[in-house]
Amino acid sequence: MNTIPQSIIQSKYLMGTLNLFLKHHKLRRYCSNQYIDVVNETINVSALKRISRPWSKSEKFMLALALHLYNESNKVNLSDMDCLDDVNKRLAFEAIHLRFQ
Repeated sequence: MNTIPQSIIQSKYLMGTLNLFLKHHKLRRYCSNQYIDVVNETINVSALKRISRPWSKSEKFMLALALHLYNESNKVNLSDMDCLDDVNKRLAFEAIHLRFQ
């Protein structure tokens, strides 16, 4: 991914999402221009959902949360956070905080 513009870093819709994509071990692999267009503030949701089909429940939850923080039309079930370990729970709460602070 190219350098992230300051305006995007300050975008409440992308801050939490990008935080997850940059810090989560699985999502980091897909933090690229192929999936996230930071200039136009768009995410290729269908491609990400397609590649995530074989992922674990916790990895799918982190993607669902990242996509929901970007756009509420991407639904997430917060009860699925039960499947996360402590590290991923901290990442999830940090991302939620960034989005809603």
